[in-house]
Amino acid sequence: MKGKQVLLTGGTGGLGLGVTPAVIAQGADVTIPYRSPKDVERLKGIISPADFARIHFIPANLEDEASVEKLISRMTKVDVLIHLVGGFSMGKTHEYSFYDWKQQIDLNLNTTFLTCKYSLKSMLENGYGRIVTVSSRAGAEPAGNLAAYSAAKAGVIALTKAIADETKGTNITANTILPSVIDTPANRVGTPAEIADKWVKPESIAQVICFLASEAAKDVRGAAIPVYGSL
Repeated sequence: MKGKQVLLTGGTGGLGLGVTPAVIAQGADVTIPYRSPKDVERLKGIISPADFARIHFIPANLEDEASVEKLISRMTKVDVLIHLVGGFSMGKTHEYSFYDWKQQIDLNLNTTFLTCKYSLKSMLENGYGRIVTVSSRAGAEPAGNLAAYSAAKAGVIALTKAIADETKGTNITANTILPSVIDTPANRVGTPAEIADKWVKPESIAQVICFLASEAAKDVRGAAIPVYGSL
């Protein structure tokens, strides 16, 4: 990814704290949208000042189409989209509120659609692109109490595969990864270490993402890759 213009959403989140340093290490020119300055400060605390200075931070609401369009218009082009934004919620279907359902669709699926839509326009104009989205094991293997999350993440898989089909014959690829539980400090709260140690590390996910985002992955398109750790 050396010299590539990379839009990295969710770069300041739990998964992003593992992915962002790996992408920076590839020599990419990285743009990270953010909602809260506190998130930017958290990332600043884990990477070197030199690497931090290479990141372009742009405030944006990825659930709003106009905001996403403006974000991408501020970039010279988008060579690579790595979309990490998402959120998890659970509850029994008959008790789950419609408001929470819509929130899961907005956060997990609609943000993916909007960032893919406007990034893809740039990629088609420039004849090159790598799209990497993040679904979930729950998107491929839905489970009880995860109806909204599973539906949203299944939508991410379908959307990514559709884009891959639309871009056949071009130098644009689209692939998604399916993590199991990600080993972040927030997820570890209240979980016994012997269980959490089986979860997949953000740094491991980062390696898969970096490959899919590279020129070497030109023949990988429409893949939904399990990254389950030891679960």
